[in-house]
Amino acid sequence: MQDRSAENNALPQIGEDAEGRLAGIRAFALDMDGTVYLGERWIEGAREWLLAAERSGRSCFFLTNNSSKSPADYVNKLDRMGLSVPEDRIITSGQATIWYIGEHYSGKRVFLLGNERLREEFIQAGISLDEENPELVVTGFDTTLTYEKLRKVCDFVRAGLPYLATHPDFNCPTEDGFMPDIGAIQAFIRASAFRDPDHIIGKPNRDISDYLLRRIGAVRPELADVHRRAVAMVGDRLYTDVTAGIRGGLTSILVLSGEARAEDAAASPERPDLIYPALRDIPLPISSR
Repeated sequence: MQDRSAENNALPQIGEDAEGRLAGIRAFALDMDGTVYLGERWIEGAREWLLAAERSGRSCFFLTNNSSKSPADYVNKLDRMGLSVPEDRIITSGQATIWYIGEHYSGKRVFLLGNERLREEFIQAGISLDEENPELVVTGFDTTLTYEKLRKVCDFVRAGLPYLATHPDFNCPTEDGFMPDIGAIQAFIRASAFRDPDHIIGKPNRDISDYLLRRIGAVRPELADVHRRAVAMVGDRLYTDVTAGIRGGLTSILVLSGEARAEDAAASPERPDLIYPALRDIPLPISSR
């Protein structure tokens, strides 16, 4: 599939769908913080839009790079905020990494830099975790990081073991600003072991889009062979959400309710297909299927 970032396409007008793309959308993959909510607060109109999207016959999935939290954590959070979401609608970079390991490193012993939630997910998936003699290194967003963990992971990376990362983000947004994310951890590892990850799974990379399509097909079998452009990736970041849509061959929608501003989109070489002020402003026309 051609990388659409290479195309010299014009920036769409905010709030316009000149080509009628939305009528062909069968499922939405939504970033969360900055797109659906900010901290524990709904972005205005987001909850109502999600309910309306489901009533229109489209499915909403939530796609996050945060591998320090499990799908159950997000289900509980959304429930506290007044929205009931099935756990199979939450997709994390940790889950996508487990899938990727099954596809490419099945049976390998893994040194996992991650918190207890991520470790539990790996164990439940049948992955053997080994802190002494691993065959593969995987780094996640470890919110329980210690110097001993850093020393070990650097030793294994320096020794030349295959090295994967769940996602690339340098910072994780919080209600008070930002906290260092996996990208900052990888910078530490690079400084000591002189290597970057061999492969990064999460947004903006295509692997998480491939996994997303598998999950959509599992939840809604009638969409198992859905065309990629019939799935919309919606988010507030150009370099993760929009770029993930472009690289994955999905329809990419930028919302201006979080990080990115209109001027950022104008300056970016990777152009979203559609731009809206916020989630509530995305129309839900009758499907063209």
